[in-house]
Parts: sequence; structure tokens; C-alpha cells
Amino acid sequence: MGEPDRKTFFTKPEPSLELPRASSHLLGWDILKKTEVTDYIYIGVDVSKEKLDAYRPNTKKNETFLNQEADIEKFCKSLKRFKTPVMVVVEGTGGYEGLLARTLTKHKIDVAIVNARQVRDFANGIGMNAKTDPIDAYVIHRFAEVVKPSPKAMASEQEQKHSALVTRRAQVIDLITQESNRLKQCWDGRSKESIRKTLEFLRNEAKAIDKELEAMLALDDGNKRKLEILDSVKGIGPVTQSMIISKLPELGKLNRGQIAKLAGVAPINRDSGTKEGKRFISGGRSYVRRILYMAALSAIRSNPTIRAFYHRLKSRGKLSKVAIVACMRKLLTILNLMLKTDQTWQTK
Repeated sequence: MGEPDRKTFFTKPEPSLELPRASSHLLGWDILKKTEVTDYIYIGVDVSKEKLDAYRPNTKKNETFLNQEADIEKFCKSLKRFKTPVMVVVEGTGGYEGLLARTLTKHKIDVAIVNARQVRDFANGIGMNAKTDPIDAYVIHRFAEVVKPSPKAMASEQEQKHSALVTRRAQVIDLITQESNRLKQCWDGRSKESIRKTLEFLRNEAKAIDKELEAMLALDDGNKRKLEILDSVKGIGPVTQSMIISKLPELGKLNRGQIAKLAGVAPINRDSGTKEGKRFISGGRSYVRRILYMAALSAIRSNPTIRAFYHRLKSRGKLSKVAIVACMRKLLTILNLMLKTDQTWQTK
């Protein structure tokens, strides 16, 4: 993989994002380029199930309000009085920030969702080890001032439904895995019968969701050309296409190094002094990586280019898992280039 031009930009390490959603920023880290950056007033908001704590840098005060539509509406209207552009920055909390993000977008107020672990590491780095909701809101504000995250692009209602169904499919697959493991360990006949019934229901549900996702793709006029390009690649089926549309909208818009890092398939260096550590993949969007793994296995069987690449790596003595990860990265790089250049797959 070629090195990006360090004079133009550099990327910071990207974390795993459990809130899988379309975003214009790389999991909370901005890609710094030689472009004009908007001077924002960053409002840090700490999110919980019941309430929200916001730090306002203009007054240097915190305010607390309920995580409910009426209170959030009042908060958004108060932000519209600012003459300087405002960005509200929140941590990904598994969905509790969703109402706030949607309401801010409705009021055309920029919002960024950043990674909670990175914010906590930042707090420790500046010596703020105490943790309360008002302190967390202030730390998020400070983090945003340093990192300058890009605003999150809010998906349309249809895109949100598609993304939610993709997420639900992942949950059902996880449940199938859990129940299958329980079945292997179970010795009681009655309990086994219960597990088998649950597995049958979950497998039928997974099939039903796959059919719904396929129907959504057929009706997706906004991504028609993108889907044509993806469909031309052997090994990229409806499940992978749905993942790319809903969880990896940046595909085709970034360079190969950036997209590999975003998906969590870029090799990370671990060198220090004279020691040269083993490279391994880390971070990125875990769900994207899981689906890409299955797509790579399918491509190794059905796609001549990926299959030849895999066997070439194996002939050099590479471990199977290492070769598969390399195929994941190559497949992703090819898809990224195809979408960027608007070309379908061409068999040589």
C-alpha cells in the first residue's frame, strides 16, 4: 500500500464505532487537509438516558435538561441565536444521542459524534481525571477545540431505516452464534429443544431481513449507479452491498489508505528503537470488517483476481488469516477505486 503525501494531510488512528451510521468524519477524527476550516463554537454535550449536560463556552457555564423532545427543541432554538457557527459535539452512547442529533439536524445545526474512549484518553492526557457529567461536557468541548471533528452528515429517513435493518441483522446473527454455542454445551434434553426452537426462529428472521434488505436495494434510486458497480463484482452480494450503502458511505470518496483504516483493515506499525514489531489490524468499524471478511471468503472462491492474489500470498508462506485480511484490503481498495472512477468490474 502506497504512503499518502504527508505534506497534504495526515490521518489519526480511528477507533471502533459502535454506533454504526453514515458519517462525514472518520469516527471522531478529522482528516486534516490544506482546506479552510470553519471557526466553530464547540458546545460539548454529555449524554445519558434521562438527561443531557451541555457546556457553553460563551458563558463558561453548564446547563442540564431532559433527554426529551421538548427540552431539546428549546436547547436548539437557543443555539440559533449565535452569530458564529455552532457545532454540538457528543459522544457515541449506543443510541441515547440519536434524538439530539436528529433534532439538531432538523434545525440545521452541525453535530459531530465522537468516540467516547478517545475523549476519556484526552481527559487523562490533560490531567482531568475526575468524572462527572458537567466535567465530561467540558472535556468534550476541549476535545473538539483540539481535534476539530467534521460535522456528521445526517442520513435521510429511508437511509436510517436501511441502516437500522442492517444493524438488526447483525444482532440476529450474533444471537444465532450465541444460541449455537449454548446448544453445543447443553446436556439437558428439554433445554436443547428450547434452544433449537429459538435457533429456528432466529434463522427464519435472518432470512426475512435479508429479503427486506434486497427489496430496499432494488428501490434505492439514489444509489442506483453505486449498486450497479458493486453488483458487477463477484463476491459482493446484497448483504455486503447493504453494509456499504448504510455503514460505509465514504467508499469511493477517500484514498485507499484512508478507506482501509476506516474499515479497520490497514496494518498498524508497532516499532520502537531497533525493535520492529509485528503489524496487525486494529480499530475501524468492526461491523464493516466482519462483513468484509465474509465477502473476501466468497471472493476467494468465486473471483479469479482475488483467488489468484490469495494463492500467491499462500505460496509465499503467509498464514491463511493473514492472506484473507490482505484479500479484504485488496477487495476494499478495488471497490473504492471502481466507485471513485465510476467503472464496473472488467474481467481481464
